[in-house]
Amino acid sequence: MALLVSEPGFWPQFDWLTRLVETATGWVGLGIIFVYSFLIAFALPGVSEIVLLAPLDLGLPTWAKLSVIMLVSGLGKAAGSVFAFHIGQEAKQSGPVIRWMRNSRFNIIELSESATVELARRFGYAGLALALCVPFFPDTLSIYAFAVLERDYVRFAVATFIGSVGRLLVTLGLFGVGSFTIGLL
Repeated sequence: MALLVSEPGFWPQFDWLTRLVETATGWVGLGIIFVYSFLIAFALPGVSEIVLLAPLDLGLPTWAKLSVIMLVSGLGKAAGSVFAFHIGQEAKQSGPVIRWMRNSRFNIIELSESATVELARRFGYAGLALALCVPFFPDTLSIYAFAVLERDYVRFAVATFIGSVGRLLVTLGLFGVGSFTIGLL
């Protein structure tokens, strides 16, 4: 029997990377957060909010530690999104890629032209930032949807940075994190 692409065993497991982020400590942990955020922006399944759980022992107060985590994660995601943006720009030029996407099982083009793309068309880069502020929604979908429509690398990177940091702030506002949550209760 053939293994289907939709089966969980088909895709490589990245639990080890999530565990690495959840146990990242010290200044090296910031590098791990940057790489994880970079990869989440264009390739990895999963949620970016996990970076808020990193137990970085930086000798900083909690608010400063969370600020540094959000800054590093936002920069990593912005860099990863620019990479995805470049891939999207190249894909726009490739007729066979667009035909394959239209004919794929999940009709990626149709998904990309849904609510996420409507935000892009209606609100431009602010729409991208807003789409990225939604906790636990896949970043990759929004990033690739916008990458196919837009052309300005710098504005795209700024919007993804703002959206990424905004998402972490919304997550903290809604749920709190770790010892920060205890302080809120």
